[in-house]
Amino acid sequence: MFEEPFAHGASFLHGLDPRFRLGITAIAAVCLAVLRSAGGAFAALVLAGGLLAVGRPPLGWVAKRLCAVNVFILFLWLTVPVFGGGEILTIRGPVAISRSGVELSTLVTLKANAMLFLFLALAASMDSPTFGHALARLRVPPKLVFLFLFTYRYIHVIAEEWGRLWTAARLRGFTPRTDRHSYRTIGNMLGMVFVGSFDRAVRVYEAMLLRGFSGHFQSVAVFRARPRDVAFALTALLCLAGVLAFDVYPDLFRAWGSRD
Repeated sequence: MFEEPFAHGASFLHGLDPRFRLGITAIAAVCLAVLRSAGGAFAALVLAGGLLAVGRPPLGWVAKRLCAVNVFILFLWLTVPVFGGGEILTIRGPVAISRSGVELSTLVTLKANAMLFLFLALAASMDSPTFGHALARLRVPPKLVFLFLFTYRYIHVIAEEWGRLWTAARLRGFTPRTDRHSYRTIGNMLGMVFVGSFDRAVRVYEAMLLRGFSGHFQSVAVFRARPRDVAFALTALLCLAGVLAFDVYPDLFRAWGSRD
């Protein structure tokens, strides 16, 4: 029911150890979050876009993800340049557009899309069970891993239950409107889903205890670090260091380029 289109492939990125991919994703996300200049954010966007291209993702799904993220950024562009304050860049009729607002919107746009490319390339290129077991190998608290894996497993069940209730209601002539009857019907359906989910959770937990469940999942997947994993990690860290250096000392890079 919930597709994972980026998790299926035979590219170089898909063959990397999931632990290295998640580790680099976490480090890169922190580095991208602290960038302060549009130049550094643009460099990060180019590198993340190149990394995503290496993974050969389905372009249709990439476009959908880009649209989903940039719809929210569009609202940012409609408000921040107008209400950002500071030096006025231009005046369009009754609207004054500030320079600081445009710069902030540009920075957020570049960083958000760079993070999206990064996560699609490294994190979304593995399925959810592999993602969860890689988190466990990276010493993430076991309860968080347990919660993630169970949520992934049973969100499908809850969605299917809701789909059955919705289909049954439509077959009985229910048409959602903005009236008390519709609100009461949808509320009752949600209540049935929650009650059914709780009953199912109790049964599943009891069944797991009967099978010797000890509080964490046992994975049959074996993660082995190989030379290419180490090489990828070192290359990624060097690229991140370069992006941070360019963000902090842009004049140094300009002077170096003009001297050449």
